[in-house]
Amino acid sequence: MKDYISFLIYDLLKILAILVPVLIAVSMIVWVDRRVWGAVQLRKGPNVVGPFGLLQTIADALKYIFKEIIIPVRANKVIFILAPVVTMSLALVAWAVIPFSEKLVLADINVGVLYIFAVSSLGVYGIIMAGWSSNSKYPFLGALRSAAQMVSYEVSIGFVIINVLLCAGSLNLVTIVNAQKHVWYAIPLLPMFVVYFISALAETNRPPFDLPEAEAELVAGYQTEYSGMMYALFWLGEYANILLLCGLGSVLFLGGWLPPFDVYPLNAVPAPIWLILKILFLFFLFAMVKAIVPRYRYDQLMRLGWKVFLPFSLFWVILTSAFLYFFNLLPNTL
Repeated sequence: MKDYISFLIYDLLKILAILVPVLIAVSMIVWVDRRVWGAVQLRKGPNVVGPFGLLQTIADALKYIFKEIIIPVRANKVIFILAPVVTMSLALVAWAVIPFSEKLVLADINVGVLYIFAVSSLGVYGIIMAGWSSNSKYPFLGALRSAAQMVSYEVSIGFVIINVLLCAGSLNLVTIVNAQKHVWYAIPLLPMFVVYFISALAETNRPPFDLPEAEAELVAGYQTEYSGMMYALFWLGEYANILLLCGLGSVLFLGGWLPPFDVYPLNAVPAPIWLILKILFLFFLFAMVKAIVPRYRYDQLMRLGWKVFLPFSLFWVILTSAFLYFFNLLPNTL
């Protein structure tokens, strides 16, 4: 019994070791987002609350905590309350398999890629639940848009990941990182890295693909009827998903915790630091896109996903397979 309790406490500590830094990172990454927008648009961004405005996100969180939560009279109250909880929970659960080093990973499972793909696919349910349970036309339209958008670009991301799996020969994320010791997959699979990045923007409803919450058309989309801390959970879940896809992109294409070159002093830097720096780099690109790229029309969004990315990524799977087979470079596990 003591061994079981000790094992349970150890697991809880491991979960907290991942969960707490992720939650802190989500709160601080909003500050980074705003500072990047401010710099691009020649504004100062957050600079009043705390040094360099670092406490602005905490001030926003306190504001949401003390705001009244209003539930529409005709809403399905149970589903209405569950929707933001589902969105936030799924965004955090997926971090269980992201490896910060060869040993620092909460769950080093052999199907880590499938686990992340499955959990991220479930994220659309939180948005659909929010739109349907609100019993209002604007949230419902926003939820329908989001469902179509996320399903469309998950197909492209799936084909992109297949290219990586063909090169690494494993669904285990640690093995995929170790397979990039000599060359990061972002170099030979550069077109797929670009497709992954753009699809990740659409998957997380980030500009220029923030059509489910297009304020000019849908007020605030699926979040229209939400207020207070329930609205903040959607907000936090969105940023947790963004960081998750940045982390997954770093693992799949940028060598995860590996340094750019295996030379001193680069290889003396702790492994998790390299992964964090790569996540920040990808997030910086996310913020830059929001600052400089105008919003797409919905028909343009769907055309890009189904008529451009889907056939292109499928073609690249065939091309990668043929290249690896012809030059006898297929991993021994395949």
